[in-house]
Amino acid sequence: MTEYVNLIKLSVGSESVETLGEWQANRRIELNRDHSLHITRMWPKREPEILKGGSMYWVIKGFIQARQVIIGFDEIIGQDGIRRCGIKLAPELIRTTAAQRRPFQGWRYLTADDAPSDLPQGRASDDNLPKDLEIALADLGLR
Repeated sequence: MTEYVNLIKLSVGSESVETLGEWQANRRIELNRDHSLHITRMWPKREPEILKGGSMYWVIKGFIQARQVIIGFDEIIGQDGIRRCGIKLAPELIRTTAAQRRPFQGWRYLTADDAPSDLPQGRASDDNLPKDLEIALADLGLR
């Protein structure tokens, strides 16, 4: 049994893994950080489990396509005085096999058993299947 848990989040506005990576790289420069930071309202109650090896899985255009290792959490106090959670992410985006996901708000927990596998290093994407076949396979739990 795996001891860690992951998070899953929609990457709103990203057209591809590359555009997510570009946005994050620009944000790291802007914030003068060596890691990516995703700020969210809710603090994960399962923080200790996440820090045992969890990743943030990114849903882009309806499919999980990449993940980033979660390296920590920071308390962020906004200009409005509200406490938020800064999820610290390793800068590397690791491509995964495509797994279809319906839209949802915020982030969700994703068990290691339910997470898609990583693509072999250097492989930019999953095999190109027709979109309708990819969706049908995802509906059957085969992608």
